[in-house]
Amino acid sequence: MTKSPPALPQARKGPVLIELDAPAAVTPANAPLVPDGLVQGRAMQGLAGIAGRKGTGLGRFFLTSALSLVGFMASLAAWNFVSTLLAQSPILGWTAAVLFAAFLLAAVLIVLREWLGYARLTRLDKIRRAGDAALAGQDLGAAHKVADQLAALYAGRPETAWGHDRFAARRAEVMDGETLLALAEAELLAPLDKAARREIEAAARQVAMVTALVPLALADVAAALVGNIRMIRRIAEIYGGRGGAFGSWRLLQSVMTHLVATGAVAVGDDLIHSVAGGGLLSKLSRRFGEGVINGALTARVGVAAMDVCRPLSFAALPRPKVSNLLTRGLRGLFGSDTGAAPNGVDS
Repeated sequence: MTKSPPALPQARKGPVLIELDAPAAVTPANAPLVPDGLVQGRAMQGLAGIAGRKGTGLGRFFLTSALSLVGFMASLAAWNFVSTLLAQSPILGWTAAVLFAAFLLAAVLIVLREWLGYARLTRLDKIRRAGDAALAGQDLGAAHKVADQLAALYAGRPETAWGHDRFAARRAEVMDGETLLALAEAELLAPLDKAARREIEAAARQVAMVTALVPLALADVAAALVGNIRMIRRIAEIYGGRGGAFGSWRLLQSVMTHLVATGAVAVGDDLIHSVAGGGLLSKLSRRFGEGVINGALTARVGVAAMDVCRPLSFAALPRPKVSNLLTRGLRGLFGSDTGAAPNGVDS
């Protein structure tokens, strides 16, 4: 008689409970958020790298010689074309000669406009340097000269007409150079500073919106380039400068070189907390976070452009804050207001 094999234990049905010795330290309630990527403002940092890069002497020599060679070849080809056409058909030849002369006239006018733009920017820089020297030396006579230059510079501006009259009526009462320049800054430059802040806020809003909403590659860099050049050009015009296309690019290079040298284009914790309120970026996607940072860096560029284009350094009036400019510029774009200062400047 054979024995039957022992019965196998039946599988236990239902859930299995495994007891742990200690409760888990991380629960779904307190688990950290999954990072969506580190926001660094790559568009503005890339723009700073492009615009702030200094050319070498060899590169400038190559570019100058290449442009000279191309210009000489184009002029020679145009001369041969016009002379040959004159020999074949005088009417067509003279028509080509007139068109070529019109082109040369337009080129000369463009060069003249660029030169005048450089001259006006240089004039602003000289006034600012003279004002700093007058403040450092407590020179009342030099301060009066700077005040006269400012009054002549903004004499025909309608936005400064009221301040111009107030300054003319009160300057005789001032007996020291520091107070005289402070009065000139408060009366003549306050409305211009307000207009410059509006330009910075608009540029920061545009760059942030394009970065956040347009997913195309290099679109944020192009938007940052166009927006910053337009902003710097408008700020220069507000303070009395008139830079053309090449002048605006040169001014952008000067501003970016200054920012790169001072490390102001690097995104740090101070910038993130100042523009994001400490926790705003954790509630936004990576694209929106990049938009906020690019807008903040655009505001930094705008403040640096004010420093470069302003005919007086900030002394009597407070220097604008990047956080206030960005908050006012992005108001209603990425959420509700965060309660910035009403004037958008240091208090």
